[in-house]
Amino acid sequence: MKQKSGLSTFYTIVLTQAFSMIGSRMSGLAVGIWLFQQTGDVTPLALVAFFGVLPTILGSNVAGLLADRYDRRVIIVLSDTGQAVCTAVLFLLFLTGTFRVEYLYILAFLQGSAEMFQGPAFGASVAMLVPDEHRDRANAIQQLVMPAAGLIAPATASLLYSMVGVEGVILFDLFTFGVAMVVMFFSHIPRPAQTDVGQQSRGSFWREFTAGFSYLWSYKPMVLLLICACLVNFVMNGLGIMNTPYILLRTDNNEVLLGVLLSVMNAGAIAGGLLIATWGGTRPRIHTVMPAIILMGIAASAFGFAQHPVAMGAAMFLIMFCPPLANACLFSILQGKVPPDLQGRVFAAVGQIAMLMTPLAYWLVGPLADTVFEPAVVQAGWSTVAPLVGSNAGAGIGLMMVIGGLVLTVVCVAFYLLPSLRHFERDVPDYEPVEAVTAIDAPLQEVAV
Repeated sequence: MKQKSGLSTFYTIVLTQAFSMIGSRMSGLAVGIWLFQQTGDVTPLALVAFFGVLPTILGSNVAGLLADRYDRRVIIVLSDTGQAVCTAVLFLLFLTGTFRVEYLYILAFLQGSAEMFQGPAFGASVAMLVPDEHRDRANAIQQLVMPAAGLIAPATASLLYSMVGVEGVILFDLFTFGVAMVVMFFSHIPRPAQTDVGQQSRGSFWREFTAGFSYLWSYKPMVLLLICACLVNFVMNGLGIMNTPYILLRTDNNEVLLGVLLSVMNAGAIAGGLLIATWGGTRPRIHTVMPAIILMGIAASAFGFAQHPVAMGAAMFLIMFCPPLANACLFSILQGKVPPDLQGRVFAAVGQIAMLMTPLAYWLVGPLADTVFEPAVVQAGWSTVAPLVGSNAGAGIGLMMVIGGLVLTVVCVAFYLLPSLRHFERDVPDYEPVEAVTAIDAPLQEVAV
């Protein structure tokens, strides 16, 4: 009965978070299209992404420490509240006609600061809500949230935008945050029992602050895997920020076609999530993680070569088909290896290391696209690559996609050939489960985050 209750809570939370994600993707898409059409540059979009991810790089270990110390339900509620406040401010800026791009950078940083607390808290909650035998399916379902939102959001955002404008889309986003907060407030997430490893991490603030990194560093295969993840995110997040301008340039600013292609891309992620949910991946799971990432790199290059919407859609479908397979299996590995009372700090450290180079990617792609690759299309030397990526608007970004995809493929093949990475699950021991202690959820006012 307790097992069923935990699963019901997990699915309820995931469903409402998916609803909230739909609202966020809708408002993000509406503001992103407006921003690119106003400026014609990739750089402002990249800067929004940069300021949004910066808090995760700087403060995730604090978020992880709080997730292991306090009620994870409360932390998630407060995270949603902070993000909702930022959305409300954005709504007021548009409503009063005082919106400026600089304000968007500030709000992106503040919203990212609130959001960074949610990842470690909810990631560490999965092991407390979902039994081991359901973990692969639960992680796969989590991987469906973002693509499902991405599939629904473009068409819905376009329809709502035409009816009520950007203010109406942002207001809907605010409503979805409210639903998610109410559901989370009345949910119950058990507190983890203390393990020997978790007890050893207790002590001074600095010791607890660095416990996640210390745990990861003690297992070199984990370090290798995270270095690989860092490089993957550097390439794919950098390329991904250019999707909207790239498609608009390739399709002569066809917003309807943009929405269709983004929906196709997210349909690929849904297909990947459904496959891993029903299949469960290989054993060892690393043989699903690495081939999926390699295939994603090949698809990214194909996206750069593609010049027809059908070919672009096929490549985008395949790009997003791969991450759910890799991510679901990777989270299952970590949830089985890391003691539950240490998972908040470890997952925060994983997020920090994996995203460490992403801000650099956001700083690089905008200027490279705007001042190097796109201007190069009209230069004489472009004729050498024109047969591969074309010579129309967007061809410069297309070449960036090709180069990034090839680099990713070669690097990941090299990592996959390392025996210590292939034997990761065999060499790193699982944690020893202990009897769970489920505490009554603390009242909201008792925890200050």
